[in-house]
This record gives sequence, structure tokens and C-alpha cells, in this order.
Amino acid sequence: MAAELLAITGATGFVGQAVLDQAARAGIEVRALARRPQEARAGVEWVQGDLDDRRALQRLVGKASVVLHIAGVVNAPDAQGFEQGNVWGTLNMVNAALDAGVPRFIHVSSLSAREPGLSVYGKSKLRGEKIVKASSLDWTVVRPPAVYGPRDTEMFELFRLARRGIVPLPPQGHLSIIHVNDLARLLLALVPGGEAVTHMTFEPDDGTPGGWTNTNLAKAIGMAVGRRATAINLPAGVLRLGAKLDTRFRGNGAKLTMDRVGYMCHPDWRVGAGLQPPPEIWTPQVETRMGLHATAAWYREAGWLN
Repeated sequence: MAAELLAITGATGFVGQAVLDQAARAGIEVRALARRPQEARAGVEWVQGDLDDRRALQRLVGKASVVLHIAGVVNAPDAQGFEQGNVWGTLNMVNAALDAGVPRFIHVSSLSAREPGLSVYGKSKLRGEKIVKASSLDWTVVRPPAVYGPRDTEMFELFRLARRGIVPLPPQGHLSIIHVNDLARLLLALVPGGEAVTHMTFEPDDGTPGGWTNTNLAKAIGMAVGRRATAINLPAGVLRLGAKLDTRFRGNGAKLTMDRVGYMCHPDWRVGAGLQPPPEIWTPQVETRMGLHATAAWYREAGWLN
């Protein structure tokens, strides 16, 4: 697994923080991009800048052996926001890696890229993938499903609602899920590259056969927070109304947007058959019900669930 130097984008985010934790335990030296000054961290050299800052990207990838591109835009008020972060940001990273002669590039995409017609977000993630795959880099693309775990602010909404006893959901469907620590382990396991992972797209999950139904996952989250939560599947029209109201009251900070409603209502967000990483390289370790309980405990200790 060891690399001379691993250059990471998105290191201050939910997944990125888990990767830094895992890298520290593995003794991997990291250079990480951050928009704002960060506290000193053993084994991490911070580079201040963003994906539009060419000089910062040059410093980030200089003498690196591998680029791990995690950064991306998951919520934006318009299409331009997704385009700038997920398409142009990826192009800038690919060009920086090529210019610096970095051979290996691991790109974190999303399952939403599989259905680009459902959302602007998914379309932008697919375009980012195409940029990576068209390059001469030794690339691997990872499309995570729904990611949960400590520090997460996205799925936290479901924990908060379950604590109140009622969880509004999209129309009934299936999905896959993965704990952030399992995803972080996978990303680092891919660092060395090799024939089994080069020029491959992987869709990892928690290993649950057939994935989860929306309702069963909501009930499992309810158990994790100590409540018998009632799951209510809402029609797409009601969700669209909710998105308009959320945007009106929370503006750019809205969690439920029209773009998200587009892919939330898709009935099948399970990982693809045959797209799991090779078991000799990685298998999930976190059993989801245990992981949900541990995540709820973290939220309580952090004061998020009161």
C-alpha cells in the first residue's frame, strides 16, 4: 500500500477526513488540498488553495506518486456550480497530474453517474469520469453508494428525523450503503494500482445481499437512535413541493433540492452486479446495523442528537 507521497483533494470533507485517519494508521505520507488554513496534523502537509488554483495544484501533486481526487460538489444552487466543481475541477486535477508526471489517479465519483438523466449532479459526475478515463493516466474510478458514518451531515437528516419517530422517504425503492471507514480503506487499498484495478470502475457497498429497501434502512436507523420509527413513502410531487419550501427557507443551504428529488425518486440505487472490487483487495468490514448504532452514538456525543 505504501506510496512515496499521496496527494489528496477533499481531505477536509466527510470522506477525506476518514481517509486521513486511515492513512495515518498505515503510515502513508499525505499532501492535502484545503481552502482554508488547517491545524497541523502528523503525516499531512497542507496546501492552501482550491481546484481552480493552478499554482496550488502544482504544489499539491509535485513529487506525488498517486492522486486521490475526492473533492466534489454534492449540492449547488444551479448547474454551473456542479459544472465548476465536478467537471472543471476534475479536468484541472487531471491536467495537474499529467503535467507533474504523476502516474496513478484514483477518482471518487458517485452512483448517480450511472443515471445522468435524473439530475444535474449525476450528469456532472459522469462528465468528470469521462475526463479521467480519456486521459493517459493509470486510473481507477470508484462510485460509492450512500455513505454514512461519524461527521456526516447528509444522512444525519435521517437520524434526526428518526429520533422524532417519523421518517419521510421517497417512493419505495432499493439502495446500497457503505460505512465511511470501509470506503476509506478501499481508496487506500487501490493506491498501489495493478492489473486487477487499473482502468476499472468499482461500485462498493456493505455486502448486504440485494441491498436495502428505503423503509428497512429507515427502520434500522430508528433502532440505532432508540426509536421505533415510522417510515412514510412520499409521492414525487410532495417531495418537489418540499424542495421548493426547503429552498425558500434555507436558500443555498437547503438539503432537499429539486435536483436531489430527481434521483431520490429513482427506484434502484443498488450497486451493479459484478462491479464490486476484487475480494483479494478489499471487502467490507463494518456490519451496517452495528455501524448505524456507532454513528448514532457519535452524533449524540457530538451534541448533534439532543
